[in-house]
Amino acid sequence: MYNDIFLVGLNHKTAGVDIRERFALTNLCSKELWAIPCTDIVHENIILSTCNRVEIIASGASTTPEELLRDWAEAREASIDELRPYVYIYENINAIRHLFSVASSLDSMVVGEPQILGQLKKAFKMAATAKKTGPTLNRLLHKAFSVAKRVRTETSVASSAVSISYAAVELAKRIFGDMHAYKAMLIGAGEMAELAAKHLLHFGIKQLYVANRTYAKAQSLAAEFNGEAVAFEQIAEYLPKADIVITSTGSTDPIIRAKNLNGVLRERKNRPMFFIDIAVPRDVDPDVNAIDNIYLYDIDDLKEIVDENISNRKDEAIKAQKIINDEVENYLHWFKSLELQPTIVKLIERNEKIAKAELEYTCKHLNLDENTKQSLEVMLSSILNKINHDPLMYLKGENTHIKSLDRINIIQSVFGLNKQSSTDDIREDEK
Repeated sequence: MYNDIFLVGLNHKTAGVDIRERFALTNLCSKELWAIPCTDIVHENIILSTCNRVEIIASGASTTPEELLRDWAEAREASIDELRPYVYIYENINAIRHLFSVASSLDSMVVGEPQILGQLKKAFKMAATAKKTGPTLNRLLHKAFSVAKRVRTETSVASSAVSISYAAVELAKRIFGDMHAYKAMLIGAGEMAELAAKHLLHFGIKQLYVANRTYAKAQSLAAEFNGEAVAFEQIAEYLPKADIVITSTGSTDPIIRAKNLNGVLRERKNRPMFFIDIAVPRDVDPDVNAIDNIYLYDIDDLKEIVDENISNRKDEAIKAQKIINDEVENYLHWFKSLELQPTIVKLIERNEKIAKAELEYTCKHLNLDENTKQSLEVMLSSILNKINHDPLMYLKGENTHIKSLDRINIIQSVFGLNKQSSTDDIREDEK
């Protein structure tokens, strides 16, 4: 029922934004369309696809990682050779440790940012809805969520938590200094945009425009932050008013191209504009950066701010990593016990059956009162505990480096646990 655990993925450390765009699975992890099929090899899987990472958590046979890479590449109409240079592969303990680190936001571009846990929960829910999860990943993901909660409770790694949205606004603040004289436009009204709006207002932005394909969402976010809603088809009309444009839509194609901005600059009398594109795939065509007085930053350009954040949180991250290491050991101990459980049960049942048969035989041939019988049962139970102790400790790996499967085979062989008749014929001659 429980299988080996694998994690294959790429992230902001291993691949630039263009590669992350190329292999994103954002639109291929729904109940209707799932990139990674469950098979005799890949038994369960969850797809986590965000602007900074694409990761597939799976359980299955030893060849699972190759299956995942093949299906991932095919889903993006690419070859494995194109994908492989950017990918990391983790198995079992390393996969578990990486997942716990991701859930706890220690592997994020901005350490301590809260969005990744929500994204992981959403990915798990989508996989469960699509019937791609089972007992192994269900247990693993719930454990990851509890580990993340413990990290946030016991450390300050998320205090004054920042995010990609914060880094974007911090970049704008560094460029403009005092924000009170400037106007900003948010294109997109999701969680990233909402966080950006909060930070912009905190830094005193003069005016905030909010555009979204769903106008009602733009109105809702604009109302919350005392801004002005903009219909998606009116973006070009409002762009000349904006000094800062932060984009974070889910569009698969650029929504702002270089050819659309010459008129915007003329209307602004060539006053500089700053575009900060925190979407993956990118919302702003990279060619925009070639236009004079227009400055474009994408998600990878936020690295300097992110590095400062990581430095400031280094001590707390070390504390958090210790918690994760402890939790990995706890989970692994439980996980390994699953394969031992059937053998442990068989061993205990075998010895109890032998003891019970011997006790019944003895009592049948002796005239014993009830108190004496009970005393014999207590004594026998104590003897069984002592007899079982060493084989059980051996099975659990106490004081041995022999592999778990080898220990299981040895115990089963020594005690005849694979023989159906090993206990069935006990005292057969006396029946």
